[in-house]
Amino acid sequence: MVTETTTTPKSSIIYPESDGQPMADNTEQFQWIVTIQGGIDSLFKEDPNVFVAGDLLWYPVEGNNKLRVAPDVMVAFGRPKGKRGSYLQWKEDNIPPQVVFEVLYPGNTLTEMAKKLEFYQRYGVEEYYLYDPDKIDLVGWIRTENQLTSIETINGWVSPRLGVRFELSEEGLELYRPDGRKFSTYIELDTERQQAEERANRLAEKLRELGLDPDAM
Repeated sequence: MVTETTTTPKSSIIYPESDGQPMADNTEQFQWIVTIQGGIDSLFKEDPNVFVAGDLLWYPVEGNNKLRVAPDVMVAFGRPKGKRGSYLQWKEDNIPPQVVFEVLYPGNTLTEMAKKLEFYQRYGVEEYYLYDPDKIDLVGWIRTENQLTSIETINGWVSPRLGVRFELSEEGLELYRPDGRKFSTYIELDTERQQAEERANRLAEKLRELGLDPDAM
């Protein structure tokens, strides 16, 4: 007797774009995710082949829709910018995200974070940063000889992939671009823009007082 077995073609497998979990569990975690994701995206805005996302499900293995994780922030070098419902690695030239960030919130457990570290180790992440805003504590791992190893001195550390410097102060984590500019929240950026406009308006008024037309200069 021959028993026929059927397998579901890989192409028909559905890879959900949501795991049913919220992007963040509190306002502080959300702000950090947005600030880190936005800062990195801005840093590489001129490079069409750096993909940056926040809370996007990453499926590393075709055919397995249970094997997945949604890093708070992920960066994939060598992949084009653009919209995605999820990151299907086999459709991305099999390139895993090289850099990931996680921002802790009170509901995270040690078991959960240990599983994430194991996932990132197994599926090719090169740099992993974990920040606890409540304790103002940052830890990181970097891939050395195919193994994610702990970064001994994280304060002042510069990410090899991003070129971003990490500093810890009493106020919390500070991230600096290669040009020395600090990552800012949306409110901070808007304040800086308003201040720049006010300075420009004052300068224009001074020029007019001197009989000069600022619009003609």
